[in-house]
Amino acid sequence: MAAGFVARLPKVFFRGNFPKALVTSKCVRRGSRPVYTAAENLVTQTNAVLKRGKVAETIMCFDCLRSLTRYDETTINVDWQKKLTPEQYFVTREKGTELPFSGIHLNNTEHGMYHCMCCNAALFSSETKYDSGTGWPSFWQVHGTVDSDETNTNALRRTDNSMGSTGTEVICKKCDAHLGHVFDDGPEPTGHRFCINSVALTFKPKSAQ
Repeated sequence: MAAGFVARLPKVFFRGNFPKALVTSKCVRRGSRPVYTAAENLVTQTNAVLKRGKVAETIMCFDCLRSLTRYDETTINVDWQKKLTPEQYFVTREKGTELPFSGIHLNNTEHGMYHCMCCNAALFSSETKYDSGTGWPSFWQVHGTVDSDETNTNALRRTDNSMGSTGTEVICKKCDAHLGHVFDDGPEPTGHRFCINSVALTFKPKSAQ
């Protein structure tokens, strides 16, 4: 559940409980899933459902409804295949992985900030980058973390079962780009290893900021 969004919706998210407009004409599709183009559509349709008595008890923070899409309004209609190279698209939009020891940022030791390739959100500082020996750029902390709280960062952790065992995917909170994975075998002080694809990042030297 996205941060700031609290809901108790017994039986509400069954498709049949919503008007057809909410799941068809009020959305566009990205692959096999619907993506809502405006939070107002969801507010309007949810209110209609509530009036018909479909939900007995609902608690919502409506100012966070945009997080249901996981897309920022400025990136929701982007044609990623046109904006990105084939490799960038494969990694960031189709959750692929670049070959180990092939990334341009792997051996970069310059001071600066690593941003999301897709939306330019600041993600990792060079101050937390280290050589993990794995073949991918590694960081022990996300930029913006306070103590161990990553709420105000631009990265989001998500459970991933695609590798045959449960792992933790790291995505961009602003545009849903796949960045890599995080593991609990990193150095102090966090013990985390954010294993990130170079192709998912763009680097801005400190001197240019």
